[in-house]
Amino acid sequence: MSDFLSSSSAHKPVDAASRKEQIMNQIKTELALVQAQELITKTNEKCFAKCITKPGTSLSNAEQTCLSRCIDRYMDAFNLVSKTYVSRLSKQRGGSDSIF
Repeated sequence: MSDFLSSSSAHKPVDAASRKEQIMNQIKTELALVQAQELITKTNEKCFAKCITKPGTSLSNAEQTCLSRCIDRYMDAFNLVSKTYVSRLSKQRGGSDSIF
């Protein structure tokens, strides 16, 4: 009976560590989703305010071009900041860990 108790208690730290890792991965996934939603919302707000001066039933060619360029620039800036942030985290952690 003591073997049963000692062996079952030996599995608890592994199960707890596995559960903790699952929770951390779920949090990372949910955080990434929230960040993506925020990026889309901010991009829409900023680019709409900049490019659509007189809202109507359709977009002019100039408005379409402006929106396309605005979104491209916004995404380029976001990607640059993200890469820099990940690089900084990697250096702080000694280069062995990745946050994604």
